Amino acid sequence: MSETTHILGLILAGGLARRFGGDEVQAVDKARLVLAGRPLLAHVRERLASQVSTLTLSANGDPDRYRDTGLPVLADSVPGYPGPLAGVLVGLEYAGTQGGHTHVLSVPADCPFLPLDLAARLAGAAAPDGVACATSGGRRHPVVALWPVSLADRLRQALVGEDLRKVGAFLARQPLALVDFPVQPVDPFFNVNTPADLDAAAAFLSKGLAPPIQA
Repeated sequence: MSETTHILGLILAGGLARRFGGDEVQAVDKARLVLAGRPLLAHVRERLASQVSTLTLSANGDPDRYRDTGLPVLADSVPGYPGPLAGVLVGLEYAGTQGGHTHVLSVPADCPFLPLDLAARLAGAAAPDGVACATSGGRRHPVVALWPVSLADRLRQALVGEDLRKVGAFLARQPLALVDFPVQPVDPFFNVNTPADLDAAAAFLSKGLAPPIQA
């Protein structure tokens, strides 16, 4: 697969952000944390928008809090905050209803330095019915992946029927391509998990280390 025109972009913002004080009662909107004067979500959206045909947001809770983004907001269809696989599932099922989308590219809402060739490189490596997953610095990034829409039924069975919640465990069952990205000057999959990470991301930007949108 090499085309990116039939890819739906899915920004995963459904986590609880425990390290920022979130829990099952009150999740923290990590996507709304401010980095260099803009929400994290804005950074992710900017880097992904030109790579996919359309963008959606996976988020639980009141969808109106994202009304200003203009993005479709998809809540988990599986209860109990089962994790990112639930977000991927609802993205695949949504893409299947839209017509024309063959794949979903999932990325977390807390990765502000995503590669600008992410979709193209994953699409170029993916088998027709397989998943392509990003790696960097010797690490896999299971939620940064390109998923065929045809995988929806298998994922629902694994998540609901088997209570399988680990992304890596599900990927191990699929034809999988790994695509490595350089970590210099900044790891493109640096993610903001803690307040210290947010400070580090701001420092990267202030020093001009993060790759710019315009080459």
